[in-house]
Amino acid sequence: MKKVLLLILLVMIFVLSACGQKDNANEKDGSNDELVKLKVASLIPPMTEILDVVKPLLKEDGIDLEVVVLSDNIQPNNALAAKEVDANFFQHVPYMEQYNEENGANLVPVQAVYHAIYGVYSKEYKSMDEVPDGATVAIANDPSNIGRSLAILDHQGIIKLKEGVGINATQADIIENEKNLKFEEVDLLMLARMYDDADLVIMTPAYAAPLGLTPKSDALLTEGLESKFAITLVAREDNKDSEAIQKLAERISGPEVKQFLEENYDETAIPAF
Repeated sequence: MKKVLLLILLVMIFVLSACGQKDNANEKDGSNDELVKLKVASLIPPMTEILDVVKPLLKEDGIDLEVVVLSDNIQPNNALAAKEVDANFFQHVPYMEQYNEENGANLVPVQAVYHAIYGVYSKEYKSMDEVPDGATVAIANDPSNIGRSLAILDHQGIIKLKEGVGINATQADIIENEKNLKFEEVDLLMLARMYDDADLVIMTPAYAAPLGLTPKSDALLTEGLESKFAITLVAREDNKDSEAIQKLAERISGPEVKQFLEENYDETAIPAF
């Protein structure tokens, strides 16, 4: 009987020791149960690709990044405001500010990531001199991008806007339009489709790239580097200082992302950090 009891005791010691070693191994490896969940809404490349670059880096920091890819440029802000996601990455600050004003939201910029240079593109014409009177110009229909589009043409002397309106301009602020350009305002995600129909389309590289176009090589006109229009990581006022959001901000403006942009988007997405 003593031998049996001793054998049982030894087996129990062995089992407990094995369990302890397994627990220690999990602590060292960092199981998924221990990772902090972080959901970020986005739209299209290179935004989604940048998040894919930082995902394994964040895992080293104890953060499990889930990228939520949505289908239009309204949903990411709605989801963030409703706390369905923790952050989003698809917009510039003026667009975010417009959303806050219209919806009573408290979204805030966390980290500027890259400049997406706006350009004026044409399938038919090679220079603005070739563009005929009465040509149709497709521009995004949200206020911040209407103003941005008109500001490019104003800066290049194609139209003239009222003094001081800047990026807040609307068509009503055009005081000179020698070419009698006709502006067609469409949803941001429809701009690439307008390339076949409109004489000119003003859009970011994200929408020009699928057409094989870049600002440097193909745009008739481009804007300068304006930090206010940098594509920016956005969170809410209540969570912007959280450890997970701040770690994401650090990683999304780190050397790995800079190298990725320089190697893959050197003409279309210029690091803003």
